[in-house]
Amino acid sequence: MFSGLKQAFKQAIGAVMIVSAIGGAAGVQAAEQKTIKIGWTAWSDAEAVTNIAKQLLEQQLGYKVELVMTDIGLQYQGVAKKQLDVMLMAWLPNTHKAYWDKLSSQVVDLGILYDNAKLGWAVPDYVPASELSSIDDLNKPDVAKKLKSQVQGIDPGAGLMRASEKALKDYSLNGYDLRTGSDAAMIVALDRAVARKEWIVVTTWNPHWMFSKYKVRYLEDPKMSLGGAEAIHAIGRKGFAEDFPKAAAFIKNFRIPLADLEGIMAKAKDSSYEKEAAAYIASHPDMVAGWLKEAR
Repeated sequence: MFSGLKQAFKQAIGAVMIVSAIGGAAGVQAAEQKTIKIGWTAWSDAEAVTNIAKQLLEQQLGYKVELVMTDIGLQYQGVAKKQLDVMLMAWLPNTHKAYWDKLSSQVVDLGILYDNAKLGWAVPDYVPASELSSIDDLNKPDVAKKLKSQVQGIDPGAGLMRASEKALKDYSLNGYDLRTGSDAAMIVALDRAVARKEWIVVTTWNPHWMFSKYKVRYLEDPKMSLGGAEAIHAIGRKGFAEDFPKAAAFIKNFRIPLADLEGIMAKAKDSSYEKEAAAYIASHPDMVAGWLKEAR
């Protein structure tokens, strides 16, 4: 009787140990499969980079990725408050200076994704440079009339819009209206103006696919209101590298040439960012291997 009870007890203990082991393994697996939340805004360069990152994180490193579209200011706050894990579109040191100065102590800089980026105001090439070559020229009465005293901007939370508001003040463009809208709305306004050969000034940046479709040029900015060359950084929440070590290792090595990024963007407007991100990954195995070398 006692030997039977002893054997039953051993079997019960064994069963508990097996269940515990399975539960522990499941816990580890669940931890490894936690979702990475990436903040983004529908800017063409950000969409290209974000899609490349998402595909590699999911397909090569086994993570699940959730893309959270929101205003750039809310992205910084989301990362700082640990509501988002990472954002891949921090323009530093100038464009997002206000956000960075406020929240840099609460986030982690994961490194540069691409550099030599630029902000500016642009006009179609058919606008004579003899009449309009500099932001300062917008003060000319004839120029203001042809432009209807308007500058077509993008979403109001963008660093580019903050810089553009500064430019209005720096150049005393008191009668001008800086119009807000999405990146897509800016392109629609540009496309309509080009079709009608109307004058227009748009807020824009490099990299952007518009430069491959339209013949446009930047206006000179002698007061440097819109800043100089910038670098785009990946920003992570505190604890991100500890919770997602492989993801952090990949992002820290993820650097893409500006010309390549503009090529992806130009192709994506006729297909999709998902498709072109996949095509770029497939056609650049050595570069991708370098990005992932410390993440495997």
